[in-house]
Amino acid sequence: MASDTHSPPLYMRDEEIHESTVSDEVEVELGSIQTRPNINYAEYKASGKGLDSFARMTDDGRIVITLNLKQKLPDLPKDYAKTVKEFAVDPKTFDLPPKINIVIMIVGSRGDVQPFLALGKRLVSHGHRVRIATHNTFRSFVKDADLEFFNIGGDPQELMSYMVKNPGLVPGFDSLVNGDIGRKRKMLGEMLDGCWTACYEPDEDSGKAFAADAIISNPPTFAHVHCAEALGIPLLLSFTMPWCPTTSFPHPLVNIKQSNAKRGLTNYLSYSLVDLLTWQGMGDIVDRFRTRTLGLAPLSLRSGPGVVDRLKIPWTYCMSPALVPKPDDWTNHIDVVGFYFLELSANYKPPQELEKFLTAGPPPIYIGFGSVVVSDPKAMTDIILKAVKRAGVRALVSAGWGGIGGAILADKDVFILGNVPHDWLFDRVSAVCHHGGAGTTAIGLRMGKPTIIVPFFGDQPFWGMMVHDAGAGPAPIPQKELSEDNLTDAIKFTLRPEAQAAAKRMGQEIRNEDGVANGASSFYKHLPLLNMRCDLDPSRVAVWWSTKHCLKLSAFAAQTLADARIINLKDLDLHRPKEYDVLRAVSDPFTGGGAAIFWTVTHYYAGIAEIFYQPVKGIIHTTTAIPRGVYKIVASIHEGLHNVPKLYGSKVRDTGKVEDFESGMKKAGKDFFYGYYDGITGLLTEPMQGAKKEGFMGAIKGSARSFVNVTVRPAAGIVGLVANPLQGVWKSMQKGWAQKHEPKQRATRISDGVEDVKSSSREARNAVMRKFKDMEATSAERKSQYATAAVEALSAGKDEPQTMAETQISAPADVPIQPAQPRRSSSEHNESFERDLAIAKQRSMDRRV
Repeated sequence: MASDTHSPPLYMRDEEIHESTVSDEVEVELGSIQTRPNINYAEYKASGKGLDSFARMTDDGRIVITLNLKQKLPDLPKDYAKTVKEFAVDPKTFDLPPKINIVIMIVGSRGDVQPFLALGKRLVSHGHRVRIATHNTFRSFVKDADLEFFNIGGDPQELMSYMVKNPGLVPGFDSLVNGDIGRKRKMLGEMLDGCWTACYEPDEDSGKAFAADAIISNPPTFAHVHCAEALGIPLLLSFTMPWCPTTSFPHPLVNIKQSNAKRGLTNYLSYSLVDLLTWQGMGDIVDRFRTRTLGLAPLSLRSGPGVVDRLKIPWTYCMSPALVPKPDDWTNHIDVVGFYFLELSANYKPPQELEKFLTAGPPPIYIGFGSVVVSDPKAMTDIILKAVKRAGVRALVSAGWGGIGGAILADKDVFILGNVPHDWLFDRVSAVCHHGGAGTTAIGLRMGKPTIIVPFFGDQPFWGMMVHDAGAGPAPIPQKELSEDNLTDAIKFTLRPEAQAAAKRMGQEIRNEDGVANGASSFYKHLPLLNMRCDLDPSRVAVWWSTKHCLKLSAFAAQTLADARIINLKDLDLHRPKEYDVLRAVSDPFTGGGAAIFWTVTHYYAGIAEIFYQPVKGIIHTTTAIPRGVYKIVASIHEGLHNVPKLYGSKVRDTGKVEDFESGMKKAGKDFFYGYYDGITGLLTEPMQGAKKEGFMGAIKGSARSFVNVTVRPAAGIVGLVANPLQGVWKSMQKGWAQKHEPKQRATRISDGVEDVKSSSREARNAVMRKFKDMEATSAERKSQYATAAVEALSAGKDEPQTMAETQISAPADVPIQPAQPRRSSSEHNESFERDLAIAKQRSMDRRV
């Protein structure tokens, strides 16, 4: 029954789990999870107190969690979320970016794709090249919008069918035995590879070369941050529902059953639990993609979940702040800009039968479930027909992918729809009833129509509650609870004057927003434009980096200088405007080893389960899980032991990086030698250093540190005798697996430069050469500044600055940029520059493995 009273906001509810659904739930113990958001909970971590958590997967796809703390934690303070220092952004002229190649990755249904077509068209109107990378099902939809299409594989209709049958993260028994799981995992791997090739393969139709300068993606692609890391290009994530941790409300897929933590902390932790559960289900597929396709280091159960939040990837939420106001703890790197609407009705001509039905009586109600695959369309049709008759309304019923209606309806008050643009249709109805997809919800509210939501899975219950909280519709009716009675009551709710008024108010607010314009501006605002613009022609994007001249060069500038025989293109490196440090260093052997052991156990038993539906692969995965797990355990314990001294203030020596078996053997010897050397000499040096800093008490603390180090450092060295060679073997294998995409990218950049030069004027080419000569006069100062910053940064264990833009803009506060050195001759300076960089790299800490 629809309620006359408004429920409290979603994040204020303690929702009850009905007994009727408990038997259909699968309970998973998540174990002890340390609560370490961006706030200091060191006292709890030190005392070993954690969070015992349980999660239940309900049949509507939401995760019901119970959080039982061993000891109550304080809530997150209101100001816990600090302003994010975004790298190389241009706050002054961000709205004037150079023309770039953008790949927009989308996994999902038509409702997921459609908003990004609106954004893509706007970006194209600004002069950018936009490629929509999504499922082949939407090829014509994308091309009809005059956008470039790239097929990433995957079948959205099959995915929707699977989600309806298995809305939670734990699949049902039928899916286990009939091979659904194996097919979906294979499909995920296919889509990951498809997203990667979309970044550099030529256009499928025209054959025109393509190289991505930036990525926009919705979260379900899963490939986004890994592709951005591999290419060194900026990434913007965008979605139609909340996905970033906040204290304001829980994750849209989570229902909090019980928690003795404060509400804000509970809400915050719900996002971490979703990340953890997701990684448990598909982390091995993502890691295989990282290592074998991209040539990147693998992630773990520690570093995989939450990587996007840890890196502070910028977000643009294409949802209305009138419906979902931006939480206070979503800081400057997260924007809520409004819904994206793709105007499809301009050239639409409805069939005569539809026009005749619309004019034959009062405005009907729309009922349809879009891309959702309905398991029993006949039963659903019967419910709809009876409810419409009892409510005394006319109805437009959309068949959609679910096949509702068919040929069984022959009623003058019901019309079966095919594919009709919602922006045209919803302007002609009295109310709408649908599954609660974000896009359909948005267009219904934009037209000011009261909305009934019948959620099937995922975020759909969230949107149902948001609409109900706004007063624009009844409480959502879960699909499995839909009946003639409650649908009749819901339809009557939409006819009430208060519901009509609330929907009209919401519609006016949404129409006042320009989500697409705001979304394009948000994208530009978060780009590292100060490191993307060409040094010789800032109106063009830099695609090359010249170490010799310390310059970022566009394809046009580089080709112009190459044609004039001033530079050689072979001496240039591909420019990487944005770097990502995705790996967390293991801080101690217990958390590192524990995560690796957990990986081994979960993958071993996952392999056993796989035997039932893919016997050969199941046996292979089961037998290989143990040796792979042993490697992970040894490597994690070694890294943890090596870094333990950092926990209590001691410095850790960097002994180089492991690139192959030979370097692994060398590092093993160094770690073993310096483990004993630093441990023994530390008995003297640690008290002395402590005394210099804090006097007598510092000497006491230093002595205490030295007594621990004399045991821990040699132990790390001994474990390193096994861990480093194993790591070297793995790295050698990894190099053979990784695809070689760089030659294609270089060829694309060169061909772009040739075309740009052909279409340019003599004046433009001369301007580039004049600018180069002017900057050549100051190259010595730039090199000195870059080399100094590189030495300081790498010696401190940070990444080498990629370009001068990094040294000028983003150098850490504790690594100040030194003033330029006195000018020296070009040859003398080049020798010094290369020598300083070589020293810096030798001393740098390897944080990639």
